[in-house]
Amino acid sequence: MNRTHRFVSSALAVSLLTLAGMAQAQTPPPQEKGPFSFFVTSVGSGKGADFGGLAGADAHCQKLAAAVGAGDKTWRAYLSTQAVNGQPAINARDRIGTGPWYNVQGGLVARNVSHLHGDVHEEARIGNALNWRSALTETGAFVKRSGDTPNEHDILTGSTPDGRAFPLDAGDRTCKNYTSSAEDGAVQVGHFDRTGGVATALSWNSAHPSRGCSLPKLNSSGGAGYLYCFAAK
Repeated sequence: MNRTHRFVSSALAVSLLTLAGMAQAQTPPPQEKGPFSFFVTSVGSGKGADFGGLAGADAHCQKLAAAVGAGDKTWRAYLSTQAVNGQPAINARDRIGTGPWYNVQGGLVARNVSHLHGDVHEEARIGNALNWRSALTETGAFVKRSGDTPNEHDILTGSTPDGRAFPLDAGDRTCKNYTSSAEDGAVQVGHFDRTGGVATALSWNSAHPSRGCSLPKLNSSGGAGYLYCFAAK
C-alpha cells in the first residue's frame, strides 16, 4: 500500500470512528420507568373552582384514579389552602408524599419534593420533568395546551412557586379554599405546558391568579378547572 492509500485509509478510519462516537452520543439513555403516581385530571368538578373543599378535591383525584384501576393508592390534589376561620394554612408540597412520581405511561415527572419545586440549585437548573408531554391525564391523554382550541393549560394549585400557601394579605388565591364558583374571587393556577414570555408564565404551579371562580371565568383565562393529582402513598 503506497503512502497515499495509507493516508486515505487512516482518514477514513478516523471519520468512521468519529461518526460512531457521534451516533453513540446522540443516542438517548433509556428512560426511567416507574409506577403510575401522577396525573392531570381529565375533567373538573363541573362547578369551576368549587370542589367542596380540599377533601372534595382529593376525592375527585381518588375517583378518577380508581376508574383506571389505581384506586389502591392514596391520591392527593396538589392544592394549598389559606388560613381562615381559625384554621391553619396547608401547603400543597406537604401533602403529596415524598415521590418519586411517574405518569400513567411510567415516565418520570419528579424524583422528590425538592426536585419537583427546584429547591436545590442544581435541581432548579435541571428542573423537574413536568411538561406538556409528561403531564398526561389518568387515561393517558394529552391536555389541551396553549395554541390548542380550547386552551386548557391553567391547572388549579392555590400555591406559591415553592408549593406553599399564600398569606392572607395576598388576597384570596384559593376561591375560598375551593368552595366558591362565584364570578369574583381568584385561584392561583400553574401552566402544565410552561409556555409564555415572562418568568411567571413558565411556572407549572404558580403562573397567575384566575379571573374568577366560576367555570366560565376559568375558561376565559385558559383553564377548565383541572387539578394535579399525586399518589401520596
